[in-house]
Amino acid sequence: MDATRLEQVPIFRELSRKQRKLVASHADDVSLPEGSKIAEQGQLAYELFFIVEGTADVLDDGTKIAELGPGDVVGEIGVLETHSRTATVVATSPIEAIVMYGPELMALDKELPGVFAQLQDLVRERLSRGRPG
Repeated sequence: MDATRLEQVPIFRELSRKQRKLVASHADDVSLPEGSKIAEQGQLAYELFFIVEGTADVLDDGTKIAELGPGDVVGEIGVLETHSRTATVVATSPIEAIVMYGPELMALDKELPGVFAQLQDLVRERLSRGRPG
């Protein structure tokens, strides 16, 4: 993937060009059509998404609890904490996203621990508010 796309994601924005290239080596671009389920509550969690363009709704047991858009992260709680999806996330428009799978995230922890720590902080924040993500 093109490392310059990472500049559109807040968690990667402050990284150096070299660091963004490193992250890009562990990530892929993905396009998802409107209506697609990005995550399904209760299912195994093995990837997370950084939304670059588009919007999605977060549903907890079918009830809408949040709206997501550019810059938001989807799936971090499942991948980093619970290992299963804590909510269903449905694209409400076409989405362009950056996807990272579990093994790539673990490599990121070793290579850029500060970025990994930011993701863990986000998980703790969302769990403390009782908000699935």
